Amino acid sequence: MTTPSPATDTRSADGVVRPAVETGRRDALLPAPQVQNHAANLTVLPDGSLGCVWFAGTQEGVPDISVWLSRLEPGADTWSEPVQLSCDSTRSEQNPVLHVAESGTVWLLWTSQHAGNQDTARVMRRISDDGGRTWGEQHTLLPETDAGGVFVRQPVIALPTGRLLLPVFHCVRIEGRKWVGDRDYSSVMISDDHGDSWREVVVPGSVGCVHMNIGRLADGTLVALYRSRWADSIYRSTSTDDGDTWTEPEATELPNNNSSIQFVVLPGDRLALVFNESSAADATARRTSLYDEIDDDGLADAPPAAADAEPEPLDDGDSRSAFWGAPRAPMTLAMSEDGGRTWPHRRDIETGDGYCLSNNSRDGLNREYSYPSITAGNDGHLHVAFTRFRQAIEYVELEAGWIADGGRS
Repeated sequence: MTTPSPATDTRSADGVVRPAVETGRRDALLPAPQVQNHAANLTVLPDGSLGCVWFAGTQEGVPDISVWLSRLEPGADTWSEPVQLSCDSTRSEQNPVLHVAESGTVWLLWTSQHAGNQDTARVMRRISDDGGRTWGEQHTLLPETDAGGVFVRQPVIALPTGRLLLPVFHCVRIEGRKWVGDRDYSSVMISDDHGDSWREVVVPGSVGCVHMNIGRLADGTLVALYRSRWADSIYRSTSTDDGDTWTEPEATELPNNNSSIQFVVLPGDRLALVFNESSAADATARRTSLYDEIDDDGLADAPPAAADAEPEPLDDGDSRSAFWGAPRAPMTLAMSEDGGRTWPHRRDIETGDGYCLSNNSRDGLNREYSYPSITAGNDGHLHVAFTRFRQAIEYVELEAGWIADGGRS
């Protein structure tokens, strides 16, 4: 495995939002509480603040990884100093999500796993009654199952009926093997009582499709887009009965690199998606897993060995295996005007080689732009946050016409 040159960034992670060189764009690097910062999620809080949560620590999978929150107050130009919201010294706490309930309470959801074993993950929750200033005690919302771990990444969706949809994916435990994601699949947790109880709907044919991200169109159709463990394409499925049933995911024209995506529905049923426009076809090497630098006690003593060209297939009639190491760059904004079937408008937010054969941000070995989150303001501006080299969370504000001004069709 080739060792990369250290990644450096001359910008300060001071949280100050500044005009960029490009017209119609402002940028900031959020204050970085730890050496590794990853997996941002944005939400507009009850007071109009923009809240951003992510996880931070030494390295993903190490038990000092915990959840942090920063906020951009209305009219402010500086993100607040991050506040730590979780602290389990025995588990790696990842993939935080904020949700503002109909009552005005704010939920914080996140995953909690042992080391690099996502098949041990459970979903935790804390609730705030004052807009995210203070928080109640944490509790387990979704425990791990006999089959493996339960993971979240994407926002809760509230339907006009009051129904809540929480997309999850199952990290399937395979006897005699460390988790690598070969048989992960998606489900939707449904609540019709404000989150007091949940029932599960499994998405058919979704093995390999994770990070299910749901949006609602004006006619009530639910559109879901997925990350692919196979690092081939972004997948898409739909529901026309408020999430009770789903079509099988089908590949779209957009590539995916086995990394996260996120979209938001804009007025006129336009979809704005942020993703890495790359796939396994762009990879020069592959990793054995996301956690090949982690053992059950934390960071491994030795660097990982290079992966074989093709992992040994499972004995279940399916020869596919999760692909890790495809470049996590560029970070691209795409627009669809037909419910996610086609994506004729695209523009890169950040470009680079996206090197991610190591998660090591302590020594600057990682150069990925990844795990984007996107939301829209009342003024039509798009707010995007994503990982920059696993060293900091980058925030970008884009005016409504930004993609048209310099995009490609």
